[in-house]
Amino acid sequence: MMNRAALFGACVLLAGCAGGSQDDLEVWMDEQAKTMRGAVRPLPELRQVPLVAYAGTQGDDPFRSARMEPERRASASALRPDLDRRREPLEAFPIESLQMVGVLMQGNNTHALVKAGTVLHQVKAGNYMGQNFGVITQVTENEIKLRELVEDVYGDWVERTSTLTLQERQEAGK
Repeated sequence: MMNRAALFGACVLLAGCAGGSQDDLEVWMDEQAKTMRGAVRPLPELRQVPLVAYAGTQGDDPFRSARMEPERRASASALRPDLDRRREPLEAFPIESLQMVGVLMQGNNTHALVKAGTVLHQVKAGNYMGQNFGVITQVTENEIKLRELVEDVYGDWVERTSTLTLQERQEAGK
């Protein structure tokens, strides 16, 4: 019996809430609707684009690769890297990533210690290093001098010199 009375009371309360007057809400909504105006801009006018027929056989081919590359000319330079020789381990590294960390001297022979990553390599004049076909021309107490061959925009091989200087020990001041 108690459950039926509670259920009946809940239904009466809900009916009272739902059946109540919403006139003030409807009046407010009507007043707000009077002051609201839509702000939709008109669509832009469509322009007529002239039609052009494509004549694929006339003129330059836009997909030809020579159009995208600089014009190649006959090479006046006799410089060329030896692509058939066996590559040396330090040629796998860019010069900027190599560090000269020491020098070994015995009589007239001077060797440099070059650090590539975590590995030390011993090099001398005539060895190759770097990714631009760099050959070591001289090893001194303070630097390694290299002659590199690089290709210019016209496909010619040009020579440039680079140096790798001895890295001072940074832990000495600590």
